[in-house]
Amino acid sequence: MTATGIGSLPGDDIDAALGLVFTELPDLPHLPELPARGPGADMIGRTAAGLADLHVDLQPSGWRLVARPGIDERRAAEFLDRDLDALVPIAGTHDGLLKVQLAGPWTLAATLQTTRGPVLADAGATRDVVASLAETARLHLAEVARRAPHAQLILQLDEPALPAVLSGSVPTASGFGNIRAVDPATARDAIRDAIAGTPIVVHCCAAGVPLRLLADAGAAAISVDLAAARLDHDVVGELVERGTKFWLGVVPALGPGVPPTVRAIVDPVRRLWHELGFAPERLAETVVLTPACGLAGASDGWSRTALRLVRQAARVLADAPEVVPT
Repeated sequence: MTATGIGSLPGDDIDAALGLVFTELPDLPHLPELPARGPGADMIGRTAAGLADLHVDLQPSGWRLVARPGIDERRAAEFLDRDLDALVPIAGTHDGLLKVQLAGPWTLAATLQTTRGPVLADAGATRDVVASLAETARLHLAEVARRAPHAQLILQLDEPALPAVLSGSVPTASGFGNIRAVDPATARDAIRDAIAGTPIVVHCCAAGVPLRLLADAGAAAISVDLAAARLDHDVVGELVERGTKFWLGVVPALGPGVPPTVRAIVDPVRRLWHELGFAPERLAETVVLTPACGLAGASDGWSRTALRLVRQAARVLADAPEVVPT
């Protein structure tokens, strides 16, 4: 069984962050995001600054589409270039799996602004962002592959806003109303377009993760917070039969005071698998363990502990996936 991280880590030292990831998560390391470095190192700014044929700047309301590149976009691009170059000494000869993350199309559309409000409220701007992200994903993966030519790349799309987009609960610019819900088929197709022919995992740590929509969009894996997600066992079982993998967030993103035991982490996973009715030996090939969400808000100490715990829990489940009688 494999363990990995969601994306973000605390601190501002990319070399130290990569060292931590490749040490604690050797089977599926990832290129971390370090938002503590400031605007442009965050998930939205990092992806928005790389949007093909689109440009952004930073306003009090957030990242906004603009006509020409400026200092904010250049700073974000420099952060990303520095991070990609930092891959070379540690991942240049890495021949296993390697994950990179981008914000998904609907989280971008719900978060980026035009001069009139959220991109999501403007059908034309939404189409532009969705189309641009597909090209951005292709270019980003090519840049990663240039630094880590032997790695098997996995793309993670972060979609925390997707349930709000589908339910019509993204607020308008005034805050007095909500933007109209996006049709599920439209949402599905936009995610499919961003896949760029690479194995993709879609991460959403909200409660109402649209599991079937994401699988229909072509996601090879769906990443959820096991404690927060309202998982319909019938749907999960159906998707497992279809070959969809599930990445389960099992370690808190913020330090809980007293760290959980490995048994406390693995028991909910065992129970879920038992309730689904699948053979225990299928668990390791279907499930990847992760922290519940990104670790940017955690302390350095907890981020290390969290990654170590998910790795230890994955090893325990690989050896003993069955429900342990009490």
